[in-house]
Amino acid sequence: MSQTITLYVDGACKGNPGLGGWGAYIIMENKDEHKICGGEVETTNNRMELTAAIEGIAFCPVEAKLIIWTDSNYVKRGITEWIEGWKKKNWKDVKNPDLWKKLDLVCKNRSIEWNWIKGHSGHSGNEMADQLANLGVEKTIEKMKNGTLVTTTNNMPSIDELDKKKDEKDWLLDDPFGFDLAEADLEDETFIDNEIIETQAFEQVIEVTISVQNPTPQVQNTHPQIVITPATLNLQGPRQLILDTETTGFYYQDSDRIIEVGAVEMINRKLTGSSIHIYINPEKPVGDSKNVHGISDDFLKDKPKYDEIAQILFDYLKGAEIIAHNAAFDMNFLNMEFKRSGLQTLSEVCEVTDTLALAKRKHPGQKNSLDALVRRYEVPQRDRTFHGALLDAEILSDVYLAMTGGQVLLDIDTSTISQDQFNEQKYHSSSNVVLPVIMPSQDELTAHENWVKQFQEKHSEACLFAK
Repeated sequence: MSQTITLYVDGACKGNPGLGGWGAYIIMENKDEHKICGGEVETTNNRMELTAAIEGIAFCPVEAKLIIWTDSNYVKRGITEWIEGWKKKNWKDVKNPDLWKKLDLVCKNRSIEWNWIKGHSGHSGNEMADQLANLGVEKTIEKMKNGTLVTTTNNMPSIDELDKKKDEKDWLLDDPFGFDLAEADLEDETFIDNEIIETQAFEQVIEVTISVQNPTPQVQNTHPQIVITPATLNLQGPRQLILDTETTGFYYQDSDRIIEVGAVEMINRKLTGSSIHIYINPEKPVGDSKNVHGISDDFLKDKPKYDEIAQILFDYLKGAEIIAHNAAFDMNFLNMEFKRSGLQTLSEVCEVTDTLALAKRKHPGQKNSLDALVRRYEVPQRDRTFHGALLDAEILSDVYLAMTGGQVLLDIDTSTISQDQFNEQKYHSSSNVVLPVIMPSQDELTAHENWVKQFQEKHSEACLFAK
């Protein structure tokens, strides 16, 4: 009788499109485990989800029965419901047809049971697949840095090849009218401390900036259950951390505790790829809060206590602007936990921005929950049957960018004057515009005079347009 193999597959992408990774956690019938992962420089989350499934299935014997768990409804429904229709219309308007064809081929003549699982909900198999996907991202970064990256699917050049071409600018793309050619020397000096590597995959351009100075703190993570993802874009500027927590209840004063923390890093309105994610043993039952976040006591029993992770988390967060939805809730809990661990409160070392307060000012009298804002700003929907700290932080980052993405003034001097002064300047500047005067031709003047005469004869009165 053939064996039964269980697979947990997952994908990750820093930017979507951006640097991505895939992972497959494979459990054989005899309990042997296999962990495989990989990544690509320029990809999407859906492509990594599909690749994880393809690689995981290909790893297993054809005669084995496979039980596959994925947190991507796109993959599950695609392979079980939609694929036959796609074939009938010859893959017209189907995204990622190359990977769907590979998945269809690798599934042929196999016994497979497809299942969906809620991502970031505390299931050990899914969490392991997620860690493997992020490990695939990290391995890809390392390959990029040491020049050993070989990507056959996208025909990507190596980092060494890119390095040789970094100074070869396409003037048509960068300066279509040739206005900046005289300033080329100044531009070269501007980038002395930065190595700009550009590469093209599909029809998009990737920009990887390796900077001498990195504002993201170099946190020494010595705990195996703290997941800190390194930045894939090392940008200069103030750090913003979009953060969320899950807790055992609503009352930080009444012994409720934090059980999960997730945060993603943003600099200059760009997600850097850096994030932190921690599950924490609250040393008390989660109770009815499980209905909100789906995290069980059994899952948390072997997780670190807050004291064990406090310093690492504090070092990662300190100095940044914390952005959270209903920030008072998260900050009260974090301040309480850090204080119990003998550290400063987070409010002493971080600025705080509350997106709920921003939303209420922007949309008074309307619903301003995170779900409501997702719908209002047409942010790509994720399944939030259960709340998850890292998932909610990623969603909030999209909402924050959409909510604060209005037009900004480019004139730096206007930031130092009052609104009345700015309006006065704008009025005077517009009144000084010289408009061109276009004189009529002789034929046009003759036609005008004839029309005026006809008007006066018809109405027996002088025409307003007569000379």
